[in-house]
Amino acid sequence: MMNRNDLRRADINLLVVFETMMHERNVSRVGEKLFLGQPAISAALGRLRHLFNDPLFIRTGRVMEPTSRAQEIYSNLTPALDSIACALSRCQAFDPTTSEATFHIGLSDDVEYALLPCLLRRMRIEAPNITLVVRRADQWQLPQLLAAGEISLGISHTLQLPANARCKRLRSIHPMLLRADSQPGGLDLDEFCRRPHAVVSSMGNVIEDADRALHLLGRQRKVVLAVPQFSALPVLLAGSDTIAIVPDYVARAMSGSGGLRAEAVPIALPQQDLSMVWRGATHDDPGEHWLRSRCSAFLGNLAEEPTQPTSVEVKISAVA
Repeated sequence: MMNRNDLRRADINLLVVFETMMHERNVSRVGEKLFLGQPAISAALGRLRHLFNDPLFIRTGRVMEPTSRAQEIYSNLTPALDSIACALSRCQAFDPTTSEATFHIGLSDDVEYALLPCLLRRMRIEAPNITLVVRRADQWQLPQLLAAGEISLGISHTLQLPANARCKRLRSIHPMLLRADSQPGGLDLDEFCRRPHAVVSSMGNVIEDADRALHLLGRQRKVVLAVPQFSALPVLLAGSDTIAIVPDYVARAMSGSGGLRAEAVPIALPQQDLSMVWRGATHDDPGEHWLRSRCSAFLGNLAEEPTQPTSVEVKISAVA
């Protein structure tokens, strides 16, 4: 086993290259992610192979497949790098009023559309110089982005998470019906089934909880449109009898802008939770702790507060 003096031979930058290669499996993508040229990455891989006395990665087509030795190293290295990052972060004070930190977060489309503007208005007052890099991250993308370290925090309906991730429930997601027509009164079940429906699905799925609930009643609906993001709905529903089921906070944001109204769905639908998840390595980071506290305070307690998209003076870099 390597002793502490032997650690002088190890370069932490090489270990970061190794961990990134385990995620990306491609020299060019590793270079892009670490802002290094391909020759620098190739040289780092050469030094890593010498350090561990193993090929580490074998080229298979365009993919660099890790050896069994690389897999073993990775399983031990990841928690070690997390501990190093955590130790270094504790030495750094965080003052939101003066900080120029950059936070990488992942948000599902509904959160980005309906809840992010309110969060930004509050953060603009408390931390006017921070930068948020926002990634679109649905329940399927979120675990991969967290595991790869591309985001430190994510907010979405969540499924499976990486083993070292932390999770906190923010609020329930209440489904509501959104419509643009002027017909008075709420829709009954017959009218609900007769109307054309639009759904929002980043994966292009058209079968949702509503379809499963209707099936149990021996009923069905007709989905005529599936779009990848919520921001398209107001224009698409306008002037038509098409309806859509959306989270309550999205319904309030859209109905508050005029032309659309929200009402209860005429069938019982399961409620899901909106959760905040973050990497275990950033749990004790002062800046990340502050960010989580703001998200928890302003996204978890908006059940009765109308939210509308608005422009805010904060530096945001939206990354698809």
